[in-house]
Amino acid sequence: MIVLADYLMVSAALLVIGATGLFLHRKNLIILLMCLELILLAVNTNFIAFSRFLDNALGEVFVFFVLTVAASEAAIGLAIVVLVFRTRKTIDVEALNSLKG
Repeated sequence: MIVLADYLMVSAALLVIGATGLFLHRKNLIILLMCLELILLAVNTNFIAFSRFLDNALGEVFVFFVLTVAASEAAIGLAIVVLVFRTRKTIDVEALNSLKG
């Protein structure tokens, strides 16, 4: 039987992989978006695990909201990356310093 600690270890591993990717690969926007998706997946795993083991459906409701935000973030983020690539011919974060406010 799978216990709560197993889910939490998988979630912690996803969070560490996502956070490590954010800190190590700061040059590529697509990798940054994928690392954010991994972090959101870790949060969803925690919500589902605690919802299952506490017999409360509230965590599963939050997962739907987080999935909605993640899907919109991925779609809008990818559209912005495509538009920036069309105008700048690069998705290197260091080369995009003219986007500063």
